[in-house]
Amino acid sequence: MSRLLATLAAGTALGLTSPASAQDMGGMSMPGMKMPMPAKKPAARKPAPRRAKAGKPAAKAKPGVAARKPTPRQASPRADSMPGMDMGPPKPGAATSGAMPGMDMSGGKPSAADAMPGMDMSGKGQTPGAMPGMAMPGGAMTGMEMTGMEMTGTALSAGDAPAPPAPTDHYADRFFPAPDMARSRRDMMREQGGRPFGTVLFNLAEFQAKRGRDGYRWDGEGWFGGDINRFTLKTEGEGTIREGIDGAEVQALYSRAIGPYFNLQAGVRHDFKPSPTRTYATIGFEGLAPYMFEVEGAAFVSPQGDVLGRLEGYYDQRITQRLILQPRIEINLSAQDMPRQRIGAGLTDAELGLRLRYEITRRFAPYVGVSYEAKTGRTADYARADGQKPRSASLVAGIRFGF
Repeated sequence: MSRLLATLAAGTALGLTSPASAQDMGGMSMPGMKMPMPAKKPAARKPAPRRAKAGKPAAKAKPGVAARKPTPRQASPRADSMPGMDMGPPKPGAATSGAMPGMDMSGGKPSAADAMPGMDMSGKGQTPGAMPGMAMPGGAMTGMEMTGMEMTGTALSAGDAPAPPAPTDHYADRFFPAPDMARSRRDMMREQGGRPFGTVLFNLAEFQAKRGRDGYRWDGEGWFGGDINRFTLKTEGEGTIREGIDGAEVQALYSRAIGPYFNLQAGVRHDFKPSPTRTYATIGFEGLAPYMFEVEGAAFVSPQGDVLGRLEGYYDQRITQRLILQPRIEINLSAQDMPRQRIGAGLTDAELGLRLRYEITRRFAPYVGVSYEAKTGRTADYARADGQKPRSASLVAGIRFGF
């Protein structure tokens, strides 16, 4: 009977110590993380059974009274535990308060659904005490798999490989006979605009209403050729009503493009009026200056050594798509006196004009305007000697046309 009582006492002592053992962190440790665990208290010694004195029976428990179990003490949070994590035993069927999402606190193997994207949560080859899928030697994350990212474009590592060769013209010559391809290109250029073509344009063809002496004037040119080489024919002159032509000239020039906007010209000029007639060697230029100014210049040298020069330009200021205002200037120069042609040295004469035209079509546009002409220096003296006024202003009306 005494042995039975000793066994019951030992079982009761073990039952009292079981709540404290339930606070062990073994069931709540994160896989791959070594959690500091509280030191276990030494198990209570079983009290040695008292030996019954001789002649006295052992005390018996009162019937109907159960032995009281001591209330288990609450485990206080440790200083080294993670903030916001409940280290107590989880309640069944309820989420653990403060638990990290995706972390299984039950001590089981983490599932793939709870793993962070791009992190291997298998726990293979991990340092003891590290989170699964993240190895932190030296503070670097070496356990993260970068299989979803590829190094392309400017993310490639630097190198010293030579650049690929640039593509060259006429690549088809590598596969077809070069003479056949050259003939094909010539045919294509001729059909697509490389063929010769020409045009004629008279910028001025007008009647001039002057006080007591009405007159007329023309200034035009035509050319025929391609984009680079052209034959150019220019003409200009003026006259007086009922008195005939006062001056007329024609230039025959070879024109060659020296850039996208300018042509260099060389040829001959022949003056039909005034008498005596003269022929000059001519070299000049024409083109489109910045801000869309049409400019033209030339130098003329006669067999007798006479040297003349000319500069002219105009600008088309569009008021509307059809109404255009054109200011124009022309200056003539001479290197010496030419009494027979009634020309003096220096600036011989200048013309300033302002004309407003309406383009019925691009090739046909009537216009009205004003023109002022002045002769200077010795040329003005020749005009006075001939009974002419060296300066004059006139109203003009004419047609600008081309074909």
